[in-house]
Amino acid sequence: DIVIDSLAPTNTLLGNPAAIKKLFETGGQSVLKGLQNAYDDLRNNGGMPSQVDGRPFKVGENIATSKGAVVYKDEMLELIQYAPVAEQVYEIPLLLVPPQINKFYANDLTPDKSVIKYFGEQGYQMFAVSWRNPQREHANWGLADYVASLIDATSAILKITKSKKLNVSGACSGGITLTSFLSELAARGDDRVNCYTLQVCVLDPQKSDTDVGMFVTDSAIEAARKQSAKKGILEGEQLSRGFAWMRPNDLIWNYVVNNYLLGDSPPAFDILYWNCDSTNLPAQLHSDYLDMFMDKRFLPDAGVRFMGHEINLKNVKQDAFMLAGVTDHITPWKACYRNRALFGGDAHFVLSNAGHLQALLNPPGNPKAKFYTNDEPAETADAWMKGVSEHAGSWWPHWSAWLAERSGDLKKPPAKQGNKAYPPTHKAPGEYVFT
Repeated sequence: DIVIDSLAPTNTLLGNPAAIKKLFETGGQSVLKGLQNAYDDLRNNGGMPSQVDGRPFKVGENIATSKGAVVYKDEMLELIQYAPVAEQVYEIPLLLVPPQINKFYANDLTPDKSVIKYFGEQGYQMFAVSWRNPQREHANWGLADYVASLIDATSAILKITKSKKLNVSGACSGGITLTSFLSELAARGDDRVNCYTLQVCVLDPQKSDTDVGMFVTDSAIEAARKQSAKKGILEGEQLSRGFAWMRPNDLIWNYVVNNYLLGDSPPAFDILYWNCDSTNLPAQLHSDYLDMFMDKRFLPDAGVRFMGHEINLKNVKQDAFMLAGVTDHITPWKACYRNRALFGGDAHFVLSNAGHLQALLNPPGNPKAKFYTNDEPAETADAWMKGVSEHAGSWWPHWSAWLAERSGDLKKPPAKQGNKAYPPTHKAPGEYVFT
């Protein structure tokens, strides 16, 4: 498919009628601008066509603007507590755990599509993890270190809020980290988590899930592991490139035509700006994620030890909310559905009618939005789909209603962020977001 797409006549100047028309209309200026764009991408974007005009966006000024403060920090993460915006708040706080492969502010892009703002308005005490962007000297940071850091951060949340419990939500690779965290807590007999949410997350990857999976051979995995071990990190740019080639028509050739053949600037779009603000993965964490393909650690009886305990998700018995996206190419929904059978508690599975990130950033008000639910247990995703109910609108209010039943009583909001032991330091969005 990739080869066929690349040979499409419309991806060349002479084969694209719109580009030829623009060439004549502009007296050749469109071709000059296209060459400038291509040269700029060769110098500054690793030779890939730019997907976004990032100039209008400033983190902390017009995106990631929710008020709050860093209340805990270690070398791997900053914990941000957001200022309450409702007259009453639920006593059990909610923590968002983002993927390590992008910046955390996908949860707080613009006020109209901010998870943090919307759920703050519904009365949730909002906390978010902001991971540091690792450099070569952090090559040895592995999944166990990230989980240990998360345990410390959640201890801080419980002390700050004076709550015995918290609710947690993890997306994509943040969901893998969260699952490892839940398994470790269960092994320790630690019941601090009241309920959890997994969003667009695959815990049992199979080669048949995506077209790319066919290339995931044992030798390819080992080659990838060796390459990042040699560099100390898997560079964010390299990761972004890999994701782009999963959908080349949308994420590559579309911009070749726009930027080079038509000579137009790429769009100024907040989601694409965030998407291009990628981060590195430490070599050890990259290796740990690759191990998931090999050792099937989250399956029953896999017998894999982690942080001194055997992983056993059947011991994770809290209620779960699981979300996937119908057109998600990165974490296909049928692969996400398999998560449901791995855990020991009740799982409520929701399918949103969008792709990987758009499934998450789905605020009320979009007339095209819809989602599907079916609480009857089904062995397979296809069987589940046969019995679904379709709901118009965003799934956010549905998640909020689910969370409300598991967030305790309402009470007066805290007067300030942090406490004596955990004083607020930097204002949100913190410092690590700029690393």
